[in-house]
Amino acid sequence: MAAANQNPITSAIMGVTLAGLRQITDERGAVLHMLRSDAPDFTRFGECYFSEVQPGAVKAWKRHRMQTQVLAVPVGRIRMVMYDDRAESTTKGQLQELELGRPDAYLRLRIPPGVWYGFGCLGATPALLVNCADSPHDPHESEVCPLNDPVIPYRWDGRTP
Repeated sequence: MAAANQNPITSAIMGVTLAGLRQITDERGAVLHMLRSDAPDFTRFGECYFSEVQPGAVKAWKRHRMQTQVLAVPVGRIRMVMYDDRAESTTKGQLQELELGRPDAYLRLRIPPGVWYGFGCLGATPALLVNCADSPHDPHESEVCPLNDPVIPYRWDGRTP
C-alpha cells in the first residue's frame, strides 16, 4: 500500500500545482485515488473524462480561457508540456516539461486557465489521462494552435525551436 501527500506542490509556472496521489495496491490490483472535494487544490466539479493517447501520438496545443484542468495518468506514461504566455503572470515565458504516470509519477496536475499545454504518449502501449475539469466543456472557451507553432518555444520532434 502506498500513501501520498495530498498537499499541492508548486511548479515552475504560476498557478500550476502537483500533488502526490494515493495508490492502494495488493496482489489483486490497485485502487487509484485522483481527487477529493476536501483536497487543498479542489475548486468545483464540472465534468470528468478520459483521453486515450496512442504510442507516439501527441495532443497539443490547447489553452482554456476560464476552465481549470485537473489531470492524472492512471495508465501508461505521458510527457506533459506547459507554456505560460499570460501577460499578468510572474512566470511569463516559462516552459515546463513533466513525465506523468505510474508507478513513480502518479500525481494530480492542476493547470489554471491561460496556460498552454500538450501531452504525448511515451510508452509502447496507449496511455490514459483523466481530466476532472472545474466546468463542463465549451468549445468556444478554449483555443488551439498547431503542434509546432512558433508561438510556443517547444518542438515535439526534439529539434530546437
